[in-house]
Parts: sequence; C-alpha cells; structure tokens
Amino acid sequence: MLKHVRGVMRRRGLELTLVEKRPVETAAFAALSADDANGAGLAVFAPNLSAPELALIESMLGEAALDVAAAIRDRDEPAHGDTGLRTSYHGIFGSAPAMQELYNLLDRVAPSDATVLIQGENGTGKELVSRALHEASERRDRKFIVTNCSAFNDNLLDSELFGHKRGAFTGAVSDKPGLFEIADGGTFFLDEIGDMSPSLQVKVLRVLQDGSFTRVGDTDMRKVDVRLICATNRDLAAMVANGQFREDLYYRIHVLTVALPPLRERREDIPLLIEHFLARHRRTRIKRLTPACAAQMLAYPWPGNVRELENEVERLVVLAGDAPSIDIDLLSPRIRQWAPSEDTPAEIDTGSLPAAVEALERRMISVAMRRHGGNKTRAAEDLKVSRRNLIRLVQKYQLE
Repeated sequence: MLKHVRGVMRRRGLELTLVEKRPVETAAFAALSADDANGAGLAVFAPNLSAPELALIESMLGEAALDVAAAIRDRDEPAHGDTGLRTSYHGIFGSAPAMQELYNLLDRVAPSDATVLIQGENGTGKELVSRALHEASERRDRKFIVTNCSAFNDNLLDSELFGHKRGAFTGAVSDKPGLFEIADGGTFFLDEIGDMSPSLQVKVLRVLQDGSFTRVGDTDMRKVDVRLICATNRDLAAMVANGQFREDLYYRIHVLTVALPPLRERREDIPLLIEHFLARHRRTRIKRLTPACAAQMLAYPWPGNVRELENEVERLVVLAGDAPSIDIDLLSPRIRQWAPSEDTPAEIDTGSLPAAVEALERRMISVAMRRHGGNKTRAAEDLKVSRRNLIRLVQKYQLE
C-alpha cells in the first residue's frame, strides 16, 4: 500500500514525507500511532489543494501509515531467543504465549524449503501464516501463489494446478500454464487440501517427490522448484484411517506442522487485534470502543476466530459513521445479546481477587437477567439481593 500511495502522489506531482509531528501548515497527515494523533506520521504538503482533495489524500495516507507502523514494529521486534515479547510477525498480530510459541516456530521453519502443513480452525489465519513463512524465507522475492482446493471441481482443479494443452477439452482454445508452473521458484499455498480428490492427490505427490508433472492433455513432462505449504481444518489423520486421504501424501506434507491457536485460547490478544482492525478500516481518524462495547467483545467466544472479529470491527466502523466512539448498541445482535450459559465456567482472573469477584458478579447478574427476560424484580429475588442494589450493579456493569 505504501508503494502504491507514493506512486499515486508522484503522478500528481506531490511528495510523501515522514514527519516527526503533525505539521502546523496546511497538509494531509496520518499518524503512525493511534495513541498519538499529533506524533510522527506521513504528510503531504499541498497548500493549493481544496479541503475535499486533502481529505481524500489523508484517507490514502491512513492506509500507508499502517504499512509504515507495521514495518517499524517488525524492525523493533526482539531477536529470536530474546526475552522480550513480540506483538507481530510479518503481518500476524498477537502477543499471547501461544503466539510467542508460534513466532518462535516460524523462525525455525521459514528458512527451510521443507513442506509445511498448517492446521487450524476456520478464521485463524492460515493464509496469513503461509504468507509470513514466504516473506521470512529466501524465496521472498519470488512469487507467492494461493489457491483453495474446495473452490473447484475435480476437472477444473486439475487444470488450475497443472495447466492444460490446447484441445484437451471443450473450451481449451490455447495452452495454459498451471499454478505450479507460475509459482516456479517461489511458494505455493494450497488451502483446504483435505478436499482434494484421490486422483489429484497422486499428481501432487509426484510434484513433491521430484518436482515433475504433466499438463492436462499433454505428454511432455515438466519440472518445477516450488515450496509447498498446505492447510486444512480437517483431521487428515482420521481421513487417512478412513481411506479418504492418501497415506503417502499425508506423510509428504506432514514434514513440518504448524498448529494455529483459536482466538478463544488467546483472548488477551483481542484488544490488540481490535485496535489493529480499527486502524485498518478507518475512514479518517481512528475510532474507539466504549467500555461496554469492548467488554462485550472481550466476553464473546468468537467461533469464527480472527476473521469474524475483523468483519465485526469493519461493520462497526461503517455503522458508526462520523462518531468518534462505537457503543454496544452497534454490535451485531448475536454478539450484543450473547451471555454465557449457566453451565459455562466463567473465565476468572485468578491473579486479582477484586477482578475475580467482579467477573463472577457480572456473569451471575447477566445469566439471571437473561433467565427472567430482563425483569429486575425477579432477577433480584433469584440473586437474593434488593432490586435497588441490582439496578446499581446492572448500571455498573452496563448490562442493559
């Protein structure tokens, strides 16, 4: 994005400048940090442009500023083996212990040309991790190709992966290279490999063994040098046992395995991710969540993982319009109305007694209010507290 914005500015005769603080003269400006709106940032000095034109340029600078901030974070990350915590890794964000383990594993895996199998639930960022592996490898200057096996039927996927010869089938009016050829020398990310048919599994196995394959309808053998990264949210070992996935291919792609943690196992990263997505999807200035909205988003289990969280943040930014803050009433109904079931154990901060008491109090009140349809009198009787005291607690925890 930074290269794109710089190119657009130069074509218009404007220059992009990195400044230490917000300029006092007329300029389009975007801060690098959401916490310091007047600190270091990107600026375009253009006093002759109109206010709408400056606003348009400023929105572009906001996207470019994200690139610069990410580059600075990557530069300042502690070296492997350092005791400091990393908050990002080539576009992946998070500082939870599970993410520190992931970053350390990627440090070791990335320099290798070995095949990698990435496993994780939908929305955990498998493609993002595959791209990070490519960016951290010696192949970073070559092509990074992505395809999803579940997006094609068997015949189309064969042509997509390996290409076809003219006349191989109806509509094949010319020779077409496949994605393996296009990715030659680079990295090929094959998503949802568990959805691939057995016949195509054989062809992929051949590529992994000696880099050779033939196009559909062709007899000439071709060779490529490609690092293959595969991903799936399915249990390939169970599929092998059931005869749904070739055992030899399973062991070929199972050389190195990267397991991605679901968002519920790194809940401490949710505020960091929210801030990142608020900055990514902002129109002008970055918005902030109200305490009630932030608390509800932190409590929600996020079954769709990081993808669901980003989609929700983007939706909130759009619905908030020009308002500087985002309140709980803008949350999607499934998130706004979510409350833990009575048999769901509460996640309690055992490191702080007051926090643990508040977490338990909030959960019990939320469950009682939901059980009695919001009737405070009945909920108070259920909880053995006065109605007046319950109203105070409901207001304190912003449960309405």
